[in-house]
Amino acid sequence: MTPNTASSPALPSDEKVSAWSLIKPYWVSKEWKLAWSLLVAIIAINLTSVWLNVKFNTWSGQFYNALQSKNVKDFPHLMVVFCLIVFPMIILFVYGRYLRQMLGFRWRQWLTNEYLEEWLGKGAFYRIERDGLADNPDQRISDDLQSFATNTLSLSLDLLSTVVTLVSFITILWGLAGALSITLGGMPLVIPGYMVWVAALYALGGSYVIHKLGHPLVSITYQQQRVEADFRFGLIRVRENAEQIAFYDGMETEKANAQGVFARIRDNWWRVMKYTKRLSFVLSFYGQIAIIFPLVVAAPRYFAGAFTFGVLMQIQQAFGTVSDSFSWFINSYGSLVDWRATVNRLREFKRVVHESRMKEATSPATAHGGINLHFVDEDKLTTAGLQLSLPNGNPLSRIRDIAIKPGSRWLVRGPSGSGKSTLMRALAGLWPFGDGSIDAPVNARMMFIPQVSYMPIGTLKAALAYPSSADTYSDDECREALVTCHLSDYADRLQESGHWTRILSPGEQQRLAGARVLLHKPDYLFLDEATSALDSENEARLYHLFTERLPKAAIVSVAHRESLAAFHGDTLDVERSGEPIAA
Repeated sequence: MTPNTASSPALPSDEKVSAWSLIKPYWVSKEWKLAWSLLVAIIAINLTSVWLNVKFNTWSGQFYNALQSKNVKDFPHLMVVFCLIVFPMIILFVYGRYLRQMLGFRWRQWLTNEYLEEWLGKGAFYRIERDGLADNPDQRISDDLQSFATNTLSLSLDLLSTVVTLVSFITILWGLAGALSITLGGMPLVIPGYMVWVAALYALGGSYVIHKLGHPLVSITYQQQRVEADFRFGLIRVRENAEQIAFYDGMETEKANAQGVFARIRDNWWRVMKYTKRLSFVLSFYGQIAIIFPLVVAAPRYFAGAFTFGVLMQIQQAFGTVSDSFSWFINSYGSLVDWRATVNRLREFKRVVHESRMKEATSPATAHGGINLHFVDEDKLTTAGLQLSLPNGNPLSRIRDIAIKPGSRWLVRGPSGSGKSTLMRALAGLWPFGDGSIDAPVNARMMFIPQVSYMPIGTLKAALAYPSSADTYSDDECREALVTCHLSDYADRLQESGHWTRILSPGEQQRLAGARVLLHKPDYLFLDEATSALDSENEARLYHLFTERLPKAAIVSVAHRESLAAFHGDTLDVERSGEPIAA
């Protein structure tokens, strides 16, 4: 049970939920030693690779000079040097990628555990769904966290490697190309290291054009991730409710719904294609020109005899490396767009986890403090001044003060929509909207059984033992509970795995929930229409079992059938927006 959260910490603003606030926690977590060790190893591999690239550039000049002068004597030596440079580069490339994947997955694993704790551990998942605060949290945890860890690591390490490469090859290009002497307005002008300046201007100009054309892709990609997730979720819903849809003959409606969602994917994809086409034109033009551009710029000094053909080839390679380094933004633009869209989705998810608590605190329905759930050192559950409201503040129903003692049997009655199920949510700590207080025994084991119980996919024993682990109860205990609840046909199928919500009929699911109760033996049992799918004989049998086997447990039932009154000594009548009717 979750206490009222009116005193939760302030909701983080957009500025507080920054990209850095998403990145930092892992690197200062308990795994920081291994994380930093892997990162240092990867950086060392990158720096060594840059050093080998510098050596390869020097070798390239010597190699092409040997070819130009037909120097057969030096050729074998140059091929040996080639092997000594290239083979280590291959090994470093393979292990650099391997360690990146290892670190990326470990980061994703840590993030997944943290986000699952925030989403499930504090009940935020229920509040987010109840209040519709975020779409597809499952996608954000499964896909977005993977993309975030992988892309953040890749972009950061690539940027670091690019900076080191840039510094190294700027020195080479500056020295090889020399200075350019030109005359402007009759005045001689000498530009030292002119090829470096040309490479910088070429790359920065391209980066500006790319950003101006491509920045709308961030929001478009964000939208694409959302509509793709909506489409996938809709198809999963069809799978999960196949029988109900088939009974209603709702195939055409579901097909129309799926096509409607896919139309949003199509429309957004056309926008992606539109901007990608523009980017492709610019990127292709930029890349093709970059092949010949350094040769054109260096050609005047080459034809003037300032350097050899080998140096020209060395200049071309160095220019290409420097230009690529300056062009990191261009080359990484697609990854940056995806990364930014992913960060935005995770920032939003991070906010709504906190907002789910703050929405309760700021709702008109909790203006006077909301429903306060306290755990006290007493042997009974009591309510005082309890008033249920809707999230918008409109009153739903008022509940008279009650005291639920061990061994008591309470029947909650009232017309549909009066707030009976909402009362159950309030008693479970899931509904803060309203006013009043609930005092619950601090050490009491409480169990809430809804009309449709959750059945995890897995073994039947795991479904029966839920929410406890499957090994909490012996096979004999589980078989006895199933047989007692008239599920003898399933007694020998405990280790069979399946989707039990689909396998079991609604009545069988409710009998399985009854078997759960017999295994868990709660001190307080709350049943919300938990036997509505059963015939009167099986329903009466379950209540007899609860009464006989849980004599000290308090049982609170929400039901419409008059026949259940015989199993309850106290009655609570609930009416919509009115005073409670005395029992």
